Amino acid sequence: MARFVAVRLLAAIPVLLGVVLALFLMIELAPGDPIQAIVGDIPVSPEFRAQVAEKYRLDDSIWQRFMAYVGNLLQGDLGYSTAGRQPVSDLIWSRLPPTMLLVGTSLVLAAVLGTAFGMIAASAKGRWPDGFINTWVLVAFATPGFWLGQLLIALFALRLGWFPTGGMRSIGSQEAGWAGIVEVAHHLVLPVVALCSLEMASVTRVARASSIEVLSQDQITTARLKGISRPHILRRHVLRNSLLPVVTVIGFRAGTALAGTVLIESVFSWPGMGLLLTDSIVRRDNQVIIGIVLMLAVMAVLMNILTDILYGILDPRIRAGGSR
Repeated sequence: MARFVAVRLLAAIPVLLGVVLALFLMIELAPGDPIQAIVGDIPVSPEFRAQVAEKYRLDDSIWQRFMAYVGNLLQGDLGYSTAGRQPVSDLIWSRLPPTMLLVGTSLVLAAVLGTAFGMIAASAKGRWPDGFINTWVLVAFATPGFWLGQLLIALFALRLGWFPTGGMRSIGSQEAGWAGIVEVAHHLVLPVVALCSLEMASVTRVARASSIEVLSQDQITTARLKGISRPHILRRHVLRNSLLPVVTVIGFRAGTALAGTVLIESVFSWPGMGLLLTDSIVRRDNQVIIGIVLMLAVMAVLMNILTDILYGILDPRIRAGGSR
């Protein structure tokens, strides 16, 4: 298993370097005055502009700045935020827990509920539960997450008043302990629904297809003839054989869920890395932009490695093949 994980980690290094290079070039080649973005709208003298250019090495070539950035990155230095006036790593670490909470909760719910809905649809193939779930899947695929988020706010927050319109906690709240956990969970409901809707639809579709395939096997027919109950068949046979496809789609959708947090956090003012990224783009805080996208890429790679590990646990043949 250790060699299996090591191979996956080594394969991730070129991917992350490619992400850093592509993003660095996109930002460096973007139109606009980087010095003006750093100092703001305040008029400055040519001497001050020269000092800023020297401090941030703006007179160096793109490749010199890139190599310097990679060198600092290998030392754990993500740069300095010109807007936040603090190290980028401090900004990211302060915003990482809310993003992990949002994405983690969404993926867990998508996996559990999507698998359950897929199995229900498969066991009722051709009947109204199957049709209802398939219709919901199509609607979920066609509904953008940010639009769904605005709809949820308009209906459940503004009209019905059941949930807050945004944020992670109420303004001025000092709740701690279980009361604080309940407050955060209350604020988490709508963002999770908006983020996990598409992921759940993907899992449901895959789980339904794999469950139908398992239910058509001879061993399932034999089990039914022996009088084994349908819940027992679903739990002991269908669920177990449907896990590999579900793990696959969750690993694939983890990256899209991380990308989706950028818009979802902006809609709900959720204080995570996605909201920080949109603010940094507006302020043209390049070091923060690169740092956040790099962190999101690292998280996506780690989730895919975790998917490979789960694959190896569920099917030892995959682990043996990957370690050779």
